[in-house]
Amino acid sequence: MRIAVVALGKIGLPLAVQFADAGHEVIGVDVNAATVDSVNAATEPFPGEAHLQEKLTELVPAGRLRATTDYAEAIPGADAIVLVVPLFVDDATWEPDFGWMDAATRSLAEHLTPGTLISYETTLPVGTTRNRWKPLIEEVSGLTEGEDFHLVFSPERVLTGRVFADLKRYPKLVGGLSPEGTARAIEFYESVLTFDEREDLPRQNGVWDMGNAEAAEMAKLAETTYRDVNIGLANQFARYADSVGIDVMTVIEACNSQPYSHIHRPGIAVGGHCIPVYPRLYLSTDGDATIVRTARQLNASMPAYVVTRLESMLGDLSGRRVAVLGASYRGGVKETAFSGVFETVKELADRGAEVLVHDPMYSDDELASFGWAPYHLGEAVDAAVVQADHAEYKTLAPADLPGIRILADGRGVTDPEAWAGTPRFTVGGGR
Repeated sequence: MRIAVVALGKIGLPLAVQFADAGHEVIGVDVNAATVDSVNAATEPFPGEAHLQEKLTELVPAGRLRATTDYAEAIPGADAIVLVVPLFVDDATWEPDFGWMDAATRSLAEHLTPGTLISYETTLPVGTTRNRWKPLIEEVSGLTEGEDFHLVFSPERVLTGRVFADLKRYPKLVGGLSPEGTARAIEFYESVLTFDEREDLPRQNGVWDMGNAEAAEMAKLAETTYRDVNIGLANQFARYADSVGIDVMTVIEACNSQPYSHIHRPGIAVGGHCIPVYPRLYLSTDGDATIVRTARQLNASMPAYVVTRLESMLGDLSGRRVAVLGASYRGGVKETAFSGVFETVKELADRGAEVLVHDPMYSDDELASFGWAPYHLGEAVDAAVVQADHAEYKTLAPADLPGIRILADGRGVTDPEAWAGTPRFTVGGGR
């Protein structure tokens, strides 16, 4: 097959590589010329994705994968188009911002030729595939869905850093606008993916027919919203535990020792492209979901909660040097999407603190580009806040932060014994 992948980001490029590695001719299209040039040079444009560089080194010189900025080069004659363009959410209104996706959809529709399967993998509010993309593509292309082309939704379900492993591990969900479209999509994905054996699943691992696009859209929203709500519950328990002097992790471990409890870990922030965003996409079509809204609001308030606790224990933060440890939204990933670092820095600065930021994955120049003063271990500080659970922070000790009077470990990764004699608190660690 000839496959076009629209948007060569941290999900789209590994997908393009996966398709090419399965023996198909793949062309990726991206508006970022630097990304396109990097791919065509067989160089990964972002670090940290397992096996990506070695696969690019093999596939690009072999002519099985190339990239372009021109939709007119990528779209015509494609047997299948897979779109993974980012969808943003307005921070103020919590409404989806379809700007980039609308533009990409119009561009592909302008060059669409009959016989093509179009699969959206970007997470969407329920009903978007049928009610937004179908009429837009038909209007621009002059073609008819179900006759001239087929449109389906098949959500990406992978984590950056381990995309290729996740593609094998998790079932591929597919929902079309017609039985024929769904069948086409199942045939397509079965030709580009292989799956691990999973005895824990209710049916065989592979491509799963969700019945329609709406069910596939909801499945992705539900699995990620569940995690946000679960973390919100854990954070609620943690805040109560702090108020009464209980170690919440002792409680959670006890609860999870039987098979009906799966309480997640509390922490200073919920970051990344998915968990903070997708509950708001769900809420955009289900305004009655008060549980979802409350959990999202509580999770968003956790940086302020941790800083308030720090202030209550240390005293006035005005003029204090405070290091925020971790710019990434999670350990081991060089990505700041919706990272708790932003709100943590803001909360500290609003209280008058001199805020510095450290992250082993970022250079001083990269940290400065966000407007932060870089911090280096070994420099004097009054306090520190662990915001990301990088492996490097597990061995932190007071000697690494000279003069420190209190550590706020927002991820619970540091060793309590290493901090004996120096005040330290965790989220839900009690008084």
